[in-house]
Amino acid sequence: MKKILLTGSDGQVGQDLQQTLIPMGEVIATNRQQLDLTSSENIRQVIQEIKPDIIVNSAAYTAVDKAESEPELAFAINGIAPAIIAEEAQKIGAFLVHISTDYVFDGTKNTPYLETDTTHPLGVYGQSKLAGEQGIEKNGDRYVILRTAWVYGTQGKGNFVKTMLRLGKEKEQLGIVSDQVGSPTWSYDIANTITQILTNINLAETREIYHFTNSGVASWYDLAVAVFEEAKNLGFPLKIKEVNPIVTEEYPTPAKRPHYSVLSGKKIAKRLGYNAPYWRDSLKKMLIKFSKN
Repeated sequence: MKKILLTGSDGQVGQDLQQTLIPMGEVIATNRQQLDLTSSENIRQVIQEIKPDIIVNSAAYTAVDKAESEPELAFAINGIAPAIIAEEAQKIGAFLVHISTDYVFDGTKNTPYLETDTTHPLGVYGQSKLAGEQGIEKNGDRYVILRTAWVYGTQGKGNFVKTMLRLGKEKEQLGIVSDQVGSPTWSYDIANTITQILTNINLAETREIYHFTNSGVASWYDLAVAVFEEAKNLGFPLKIKEVNPIVTEEYPTPAKRPHYSVLSGKKIAKRLGYNAPYWRDSLKKMLIKFSKN
């Protein structure tokens, strides 16, 4: 049985990984109190003490807008820490899985982004995540970088689906951005895919970037409408009566976001023989699970 060090255990994906990784071995789950990603000394110490066979880094600084005013903190957690983790993993012969983001791209394409496409992040968050990828590629010898997008889940605080449920309880009318397009992705499906990767690939020699999201495409407006439709069917208490599409310029934010965030999942589907679930099916499953909490 493998010894697996999981970072970011109290995040959306981290909490689901604690479940999906169990069949693989002993999962040592750490949160920010147990593993301080702003301290290189602490990172090295924890990894050397535990000496895991596998490290899954699901920890990240994810406050996209706040990152614009906290670049040093964003880069410490998203950029510098992954490079140190990769270096320590190499020293002890551990395999590393690291979660990255669609925000490494600028969104100017109109066809799904491939793993080989040129990166060009628009803001501090994307720049910090790209720095983390580059640090792993430079310092690591066995790893998978998994880029994903538009993540939501039953756990964690700041995800779009849970925000819509809260606002839908409070308001009768909402304006939601309709000119940013991506693939809404359930955190459980990401956790399950990471477990599939660790079970099915050759950990002795893999150095790969993969893209994984739920299949299908939606705007934030489409996602909001779907959340309210599915939630009403499940009996969630909602006041919302009208959802209106707006453009990005009508909802200015500190960080600039890519207009097109669709990632191609062909490479990982071929590697695992596993087609990603359709985004709306996963949304429904998440809402059912959330309604029982």
